[in-house]
Amino acid sequence: MEFTVEFYESQAERCPVREFLDALKTSDPDDFVVVMAGLAKLQNRQNHREPLSKALGGGLFELRHVGKLNTRVLWFFMKGRRIIAVHGIRNKGQAIAARDLDLAHERMRNWLKRHDR
Repeated sequence: MEFTVEFYESQAERCPVREFLDALKTSDPDDFVVVMAGLAKLQNRQNHREPLSKALGGGLFELRHVGKLNTRVLWFFMKGRRIIAVHGIRNKGQAIAARDLDLAHERMRNWLKRHDR
């Protein structure tokens, strides 16, 4: 079962995940390559579980990469076998900060409000 991976765009046409990935490509090209490969793997349903992906609750999931810093792309499922990536983060610990989860949930609600028909 094939899925498509899309990036959230704000109403102002900002694409925060693309901006995150562009910065990652500059700051840590090796992690960038691994994260991009992980996003490509999400197209296959078999990769929607650990260790590549993990449910966070409230409809959000994370694509996980452990390196010098933990790199995560937060995403959700949409109708039509679509995955919408809404937020990217890097941190040293295992936990995702509440502010990052809140932001990802807000972007998910915003996307659904504008696109769920």
